[in-house]
Amino acid sequence: MSESELLSAVEIETGSNPAHTILWMHGLGADGNDFVPIINELTVSSKIPIRFIFPHAPERPVTINGGYVMRAWYDIYGANIGASEDEIGIRASQKNIDALIENELRRGIASTHIVLAGFSQGGAMALQAGLRQKNKLGGIMALSCYLPLSASLHHEAQATNIATPIFMAHGTYDAIVPITLATSSKEKLLQAHYTVDWHEYSIEHSVCGQEIDDIDQWLQQIILR
Repeated sequence: MSESELLSAVEIETGSNPAHTILWMHGLGADGNDFVPIINELTVSSKIPIRFIFPHAPERPVTINGGYVMRAWYDIYGANIGASEDEIGIRASQKNIDALIENELRRGIASTHIVLAGFSQGGAMALQAGLRQKNKLGGIMALSCYLPLSASLHHEAQATNIATPIFMAHGTYDAIVPITLATSSKEKLLQAHYTVDWHEYSIEHSVCGQEIDDIDQWLQQIILR
């Protein structure tokens, strides 16, 4: 995929000549601007130059929202999001994320200096793409989400990322992505011998201050080690 075919994105560098990239995917109906403000809330951003890339998901009709066209990494067919999945959409977005990773490699960023992050649908895509990525990543951050296409993971997962640190966080009052779906996803990852740093917060489908602090600490462990 040529650079002109890459997903459009918001790109911010916290210093000159960054050697680390955080590729952060937004949730359903949002866009790449959604998590830009978090940069200033992360102390790691001021300790080392980091390139933050916040891609915009493609626009598509979303069934659960009456077919309304919005930015979405894949379609959602109903309230039970884990029951029937848009495999075609998920895999297409995985390819788009893979292309962004490949572009960072071409720009001189080592794969182990790339962190995939995301919230909700974006977090699901971080897991989908990260666990199947042939290049070893620095880490995977999955917020308020679940493991998509879990049945295919055992034969599609890349051994290069079996030891990649995974940060998962979820709100106990989340009515959009039930915490039961998230915890079952965590258990599947643990059973597959992944290392998961799990966090729960007394919030709904959102991100809170303590969560940002925990993300910051985790990123510092990944990036400043």
